[in-house]
Amino acid sequence: MHFSSRVERLGGKGSTAWQIHFRGVQAQRAGEEVILLSVGDPDYDTAPNISAALKASLDAGETHYGNIEGDPRLRAAIARYHTRLTGQPAEAENVVVIAGAQAAMFAAAQVLLGPGDKVIVPSPRYVTYEALIGAAGGTIVDVPLYPERGFHLDPDDLRRAAAEPGVRGILLTTPNNPTGTVMTAEEVETVAEVAKRHDLWVLTDEVYAGLAHERPHISPASLPGMAERAVTVCSLSKTHAMTGFRLGWAVGPKDFIAHYAKLVLCMIYSCPPFIQAAAIEAIEGDQAPQHRMRDAYKARGRLVYERLGQSPHLACHRPEGGMFVMVDVRRTGLSAEAFAERLFDEERVTTLVGDAFGPEAGGHIRLSMTYDLPVMEEACRRILRVAERHAKS
Repeated sequence: MHFSSRVERLGGKGSTAWQIHFRGVQAQRAGEEVILLSVGDPDYDTAPNISAALKASLDAGETHYGNIEGDPRLRAAIARYHTRLTGQPAEAENVVVIAGAQAAMFAAAQVLLGPGDKVIVPSPRYVTYEALIGAAGGTIVDVPLYPERGFHLDPDDLRRAAAEPGVRGILLTTPNNPTGTVMTAEEVETVAEVAKRHDLWVLTDEVYAGLAHERPHISPASLPGMAERAVTVCSLSKTHAMTGFRLGWAVGPKDFIAHYAKLVLCMIYSCPPFIQAAAIEAIEGDQAPQHRMRDAYKARGRLVYERLGQSPHLACHRPEGGMFVMVDVRRTGLSAEAFAERLFDEERVTTLVGDAFGPEAGGHIRLSMTYDLPVMEEACRRILRVAERHAKS
């Protein structure tokens, strides 16, 4: 039996990135004390008011099909939330609700790209981007984000990439996963300038926008002349500790939304009404828990940066947003993979190897800040011990 040639484009280089994480999960299930810093799942519970809204919706019998584009009340709430978060005016008609940001990105690529289209993607990048662009028939034009620049974009690199024949769009993540950087005003302005000059779409993954803590979040969609070419994907998974709810959305121009809704019809038909009821409460209810989470990630990021930065064998990049920290382990003489394996085997801490996100992250490990300060402090001690133990003199 034969499969579509499309399946060859679904794995991506990062498809094996989580092997140490899976080993850590197995060890934890076997009763071992493991610190899992390898996945971005918030350590907070979903706020009680959000869970109560979901339960009330279930009790009311809201378990049937929902609207294809999403509950009109939720679409309106998302439009207001998007405007608060990005500064870009939006209406309910600019929004489609879908089952999580991953699905939102995948569907957007299907609508915006065709066979042979090229997409500029800064690297390091999230591990699924290669597959979702490949599934649409597109290819990636890399723009390097070098650790020497704090993983920030060099405007000249972007301009050169945009001049390559066949480029149709730019895909961005801010705050970035894995690097924790938040795009500066200069970077975002350069993206807008290049997109308008070359008539490009800009697809932005902004799931960590509400967790920008060392630098203000600026969305490309908010700049003049960008509304007709910007598609913004977001969700409540990270900001409101709702990863299991699988609720995300895309905001874009109305002609894009019309095509996007047709694809949602073919993919999932609609999101569960009771999940959407919870999302409305998450967006319009008490935001204090979300603010506490953002402040906690800021404190954790500063702690990790300070503790690991004391080692002569490590270099830590200070996170500006999100829940991740990148640590350069090259001074130890070990590869990132070897360091991560030793860290798990000897100290029972799991991390993600930076090489999975792109060559610019080679020699780095990514830490998730998904434990409280005492545990993050202990994780730092274990990382420092491995660095000291194996560093070449």
